[in-house]
Amino acid sequence: MIDSELRRRLSGVFTALVTPFRDGAIDAPAFERLIAAQLAAGVAGLVPVGTTGEAATLSEAEADEVIRITVAAAKGRAFVMAGTGSNATALAVAKAKRAEALGADGILVVTPYYNKPSQDGLFDHFAAVAEAVTIPIMLYSVPGRTGVEIAPATAARLAKAYPHIVGIKEAGGRTERITELRRALGEDFVIHSGDDGLTLPFLAVGADGVTSVASNLLPREIVALCAAWTRGETREARRLHQALFDVTGHLFIESNPVPVKTALARSGAISAEVRAPLAALRPENLQALEASLKAFEGTRNI
Repeated sequence: MIDSELRRRLSGVFTALVTPFRDGAIDAPAFERLIAAQLAAGVAGLVPVGTTGEAATLSEAEADEVIRITVAAAKGRAFVMAGTGSNATALAVAKAKRAEALGADGILVVTPYYNKPSQDGLFDHFAAVAEAVTIPIMLYSVPGRTGVEIAPATAARLAKAYPHIVGIKEAGGRTERITELRRALGEDFVIHSGDDGLTLPFLAVGADGVTSVASNLLPREIVALCAAWTRGETREARRLHQALFDVTGHLFIESNPVPVKTALARSGAISAEVRAPLAALRPENLQALEASLKAFEGTRNI
């Protein structure tokens, strides 16, 4: 059974942090400012070197630097859940060990991508990571990017075998998955929405929080939505969901994190720079994103 204090710390809004670049290198000052804004808004957790952080294009030294900066900047005020996934099990194990050594509070481990392992292969992969570290582990199922989905029975098998596997980030786009996972894993296992547009529906059927891309840009608003739901203020939660709906949709108008970095760059918070093979937002999509942001700002009253 998951410790109640740990479950509390893992609930709410976790921001899947972008990695700011400038002239090809990590922009550490911009990254520290971004984290400071997240902490000021009251997010529960920070997720460096995940998909949104362009982990696939970071060198080992760069990934370590991003985790190190996040741990130092968080100063215990937010749970640091470092992304350590890989499609090579040995590499995922090595990344997990490094994240633990660097002071991460927990790790987020995505399903192997491209390989398309069986459920037994997934179990063995996550088991190898779990046997290598002692910090909490959150599984990450995102079949649209990796080609495989963690079956509820596999997640339950892992949680039973390894008590420090404590949660799952669910990004398959199906609300019914939350019910399936809750039935298989019980009420203590932590479930996060991995899709911003589905945060409220997922909360309504049993999720505990969200690992959010949109909270890079709108941390206060995403925190307010989750807090309203937790307080039982369903009408307010629904109002916030509707207000954010168009913006969160447009933040995925092209591959993440291109749109959210573009939106952050509007205010000068970071550069919009992304690493190849990602490219700058196409002009027509930039126009649509700008329109949704201006519409949201015109009605903002949180």
